Amino acid sequence: MRILHVAYIYPPELRVADGITNVVFNVTKELARRGHQVSVYTSDMLDLHGNNSLRANHLVINGVDVYYSRSVLRSKTFIVTPSMISLLSKNIDNFDIVHIHDARSFQGISTYLFAKMKNVSYVFQPHGSYLSSMSISDLPTKRIAKIVLDKFVSGKIVQNASKIIALSQAETREYMDVGISQKKIAIIPNGIDLSEYADLPSNGVFRKKFGIDDEKIVLYLGRIHRIKGVDILVRAFANIVEKMDDAKLVVAGPDDGYLGELESLIRALKIEDNVLISGPLYGRDKLEAYVDAEVYVLPSRYETFPMSILEALACGTPIILTENCGINEYFRSKVGLAVKPDPDALSGALLEMLLNEQQMSTFRQNCRTIVEAFSISRTVSKLERAYEDATYH
Repeated sequence: MRILHVAYIYPPELRVADGITNVVFNVTKELARRGHQVSVYTSDMLDLHGNNSLRANHLVINGVDVYYSRSVLRSKTFIVTPSMISLLSKNIDNFDIVHIHDARSFQGISTYLFAKMKNVSYVFQPHGSYLSSMSISDLPTKRIAKIVLDKFVSGKIVQNASKIIALSQAETREYMDVGISQKKIAIIPNGIDLSEYADLPSNGVFRKKFGIDDEKIVLYLGRIHRIKGVDILVRAFANIVEKMDDAKLVVAGPDDGYLGELESLIRALKIEDNVLISGPLYGRDKLEAYVDAEVYVLPSRYETFPMSILEALACGTPIILTENCGINEYFRSKVGLAVKPDPDALSGALLEMLLNEQQMSTFRQNCRTIVEAFSISRTVSKLERAYEDATYH
């Protein structure tokens, strides 16, 4: 098949803390490996947390043709790339299927309009972002902008898609609640390229780099943003410091506007000596952190299917996540615990895991077995079927 993916960023290497980019990168690579003609239209921005751009128009990355359009204006994920309009106008009807990854980006909206104009089938994969972002508290101007976008175009992207890719049963129910037919929804969880985890770092490398001795490492790895619940984790960790003196909290990831407030909270709780803020970790450095951690914690106030959970499991690291993460249906109590997004509940789960080596050993043994069900190969096989269904729509 001739397949077009449209995303707001697609860097040549995966050095970003953005789940959508991670998914698009790995899915397109696997589709190309299977012999499909895969193209990506994207902006020239390299990440969402800086102003670095890529001075290239076209690159072939893992067999994928990536076309970069110059950014002239940006606000987070709304990156304006006027030259993409010409690409879409000339080429969109050369593709068998188009895959849109965001309904509120310049790239997603432009692609929808040309797909509609030229009668090209498309699938829409919201990655949990569409419905969730309507319920998150925003500044009034941002909320108004979303309402206007949804009324005039973004809502139509959802309604007119040949297929909508949901990550879980929970997300499927959310779309059905707003009137989307179940027949239009394909449940396809995120996948991970397990070949990247075949040769894991040795134990102790991360500890040595950061001067961590025998403390039990509690790891958070992701954007430092309020929606991620890192403040909940810090408060929970402060509770357990009173009960055990051999624990270390590691917070790794780029600042997404919340780092200053988080650091103030850490000082107020007087746990500066027990917390390491490492900054972003990528590639081998990230794997070293997972390998040395006793437990990976995802304390999000809302989440759908974060790649960090699969990454932790691929490294054999048990997990604690909140019940607000829409992936509990896949993991239950096989590889970790799920709790309410509350400091007391989370501190109780941390103590239970850190002080129960037998339970931790069972979770570690289960990690690899569970994560194999989420291989990128299985994910892309399901996606191919969704593409076929969409083209016959």
